[in-house]
Amino acid sequence: MMSMLKIVMKSQWLILIIGLSLFSCKQNRFAMPQNNSQYIDPTIGNVAQFLKPTYPTIHLPNQMLRMFPIKTDYLSDQVEAFPFQVMTHRANGVYQMKIIQGKVTTDSWKQKMAIDHDLEVFHPWLYSTYLIDEGIRLSFTPGSKAAIYKLEFNSVEDRHLLISGTNELKSTLTEGNWTLKDAYKYTTRGTEPTTRTMYSYVYAEIRDIEGKLIEDIRMNKDGNRVVLSIPNNASKTLFLQYAISYIDENQAKDNFEKELEGISFDALMIKGQNAWEEKVSQIQVVGGTVAQKRTFYTSLYRTYERMIDINEYGRYFSGYDGKVHQDERSFFVDDWIWDSYRAHHPLRTILDPKAENDMLNSYTLMYEQSGWMPTFPQVHGNHMCMNSYHSSAIFIDGYRKGFRDYDIEKAYEGIKKNLTEGTFIPWRQGVSKRPIDDFFHQHGYFPSLAIGEKETEPMMDKFEKRQPVPVTLGISYDFWALSELAKELGKNDDVKQFAPRAKDYQNLWHNQSKLFIPKDKDGNWLKIDPKLSGGLGYREYYDENNGWTYAWDVQHDIAGLTALLGGKDSASTRLDQLFREPLGTQKSLFYVDGSNSTGMVGQFSMGNEPSFHIPYLYNYFGTPWKTQQRTRFLLDVWFKDNVFGIPGDEDGGGMTAFVVFSSMGLYPVEPGRPYYTITSPIFEEVAIRLQNGKEFKVIAKGASKKNKYIQKAFIDGKEIFSPFITHEQIMAGVTLELILDELPNRNWGKEAILPSWIETK
Repeated sequence: MMSMLKIVMKSQWLILIIGLSLFSCKQNRFAMPQNNSQYIDPTIGNVAQFLKPTYPTIHLPNQMLRMFPIKTDYLSDQVEAFPFQVMTHRANGVYQMKIIQGKVTTDSWKQKMAIDHDLEVFHPWLYSTYLIDEGIRLSFTPGSKAAIYKLEFNSVEDRHLLISGTNELKSTLTEGNWTLKDAYKYTTRGTEPTTRTMYSYVYAEIRDIEGKLIEDIRMNKDGNRVVLSIPNNASKTLFLQYAISYIDENQAKDNFEKELEGISFDALMIKGQNAWEEKVSQIQVVGGTVAQKRTFYTSLYRTYERMIDINEYGRYFSGYDGKVHQDERSFFVDDWIWDSYRAHHPLRTILDPKAENDMLNSYTLMYEQSGWMPTFPQVHGNHMCMNSYHSSAIFIDGYRKGFRDYDIEKAYEGIKKNLTEGTFIPWRQGVSKRPIDDFFHQHGYFPSLAIGEKETEPMMDKFEKRQPVPVTLGISYDFWALSELAKELGKNDDVKQFAPRAKDYQNLWHNQSKLFIPKDKDGNWLKIDPKLSGGLGYREYYDENNGWTYAWDVQHDIAGLTALLGGKDSASTRLDQLFREPLGTQKSLFYVDGSNSTGMVGQFSMGNEPSFHIPYLYNYFGTPWKTQQRTRFLLDVWFKDNVFGIPGDEDGGGMTAFVVFSSMGLYPVEPGRPYYTITSPIFEEVAIRLQNGKEFKVIAKGASKKNKYIQKAFIDGKEIFSPFITHEQIMAGVTLELILDELPNRNWGKEAILPSWIETK
């Protein structure tokens, strides 16, 4: 059996190598060789420090069908089930399947399938494992809305597929073709809890090694369980082919025919690998270590996990109005905007403008269909999660970068409605404003409960609490985004009304502590420990991070924050202190409430999104050499190419977009202003093939662990003296050249002058 296993594994690798060779033979605009998909390792980060790990998701870029084995965690050597589909990011999959040999009993449904980690194969286009107790090798390869499981049994006797669903699971079997239908209920928390039902459909066939349909399958259904029994006269190797639809059974069959008709497992696998090779080879690098390339290209793979296109060949089901829509254009869902507006969406504005345009259009359609602009749009509807309305950020950022292929007036209407008519209560987005919101609009800050005061707002979430500081700061940013979009659209009255609200963050600035501190409704400062107060996740006052992180959460008005800190020199010194300030308690006690604040360096948390822009603020304070030092250190320490290699919740591309940008030497500190700030890249050369046919390059000869400090910089041979580059320059295909040395040049970039176009905005 082991010799047979080796043959199977070798044959799979041979197919992969052939696929790579065929792909690399295509015309290549780069002088550098392709074959970057070899560096993708979906297991990187699969063991979390505290919260959610990454998942070894097998899928095509930004596509609907996704799969990863259902396990307790990566460390477990038992798989609970293999799903047909993962509907929402990092959720357990649906239509959960077990494979067994022997008599089916009640205990069979509880049985887990033991594996050997060393016999697993992980690629975005292929998953393979060996069920060591059953002696079965299982492999999986995805299409866009269809997939194939390859099952290699050691015997033809007593083979069964056990599929479980909800209590509404339905199944049919006709001459070897079988269908499944199931319903998934989701409760959204509006003024009153509302339960919605989302249906999914499966059309499936099982074929033998010669491609012949297995017609005499037996199907037995009992409640939410279906048993498919394979006849003994079928071959040992079988192929379970299926397609998913959110529309109906006929569409599932149509998806099947479009994607799987006449295609083999190996051909689908090579097609998937080519799709990934095309995506990750859009960025070519020279230099760096193999480990750095593994981290970089795996991070790039992660950024294609979301959003997902659920348009099924000209139709899509929308969970925002419960209807099926005719549309040839992609309809994207599954996004967590609180995480992804910072770097994930800006990265896509460079790499895939067409998809980003379609995503902005999808947000606009979701507003039209539901009446509210979503913030955490999922397949079934908007998920009430995190604070603020940062969908505003992706629209002003996109608009200023030329993304206008959608109804911008309708999008503006939705953003404005959220901010002027909606509530800012955490986890109650899409609900008409409450008295506490009227207080915010009148006084310019979200009030905290006084210490010891019981909650007075009945709709406040008991776990998420008020989060008064991040709500105030976040909504200030959103009003800035709204007013800037109003400026672009010539809505001068709205500019006058909303632009001052961008300064609301200043109402919670406590000058003595140099932090944002909560106030109660009477305007009294709360006497709290900004490092440790607020309970789980510090949510009574902050959110997932403490006051030291939120001290820098003013991306839209860095000049204003600099003034509050006493000028650039004082701001730079204060930022030094962030990275050096002790936890304030024992590490074991700190993580009782601060488990979201992972990847700590002093009080800086690499593992949570509000920190991502912070090391780049040195570029604005006249000390860009410190940005170069910090970003290189953070990449080196916290992002490794192993199962522990992600410092916090990766959130489907939200964190790994930071890695992609920073590794290339860029970062979008202020989404909504179309420029990027510069740091030291880890590679000697980076080349991005742009969709407009041009190529943007970053050249940093001799870049290494020590050789990281920028001495001089040039754009197309013209020397620049500030650490900024515009989106327009990148998309024009310029070359950014950085001269590096081991010691810092304290004068380069000291003036921190923004590009002239940005200053006028």
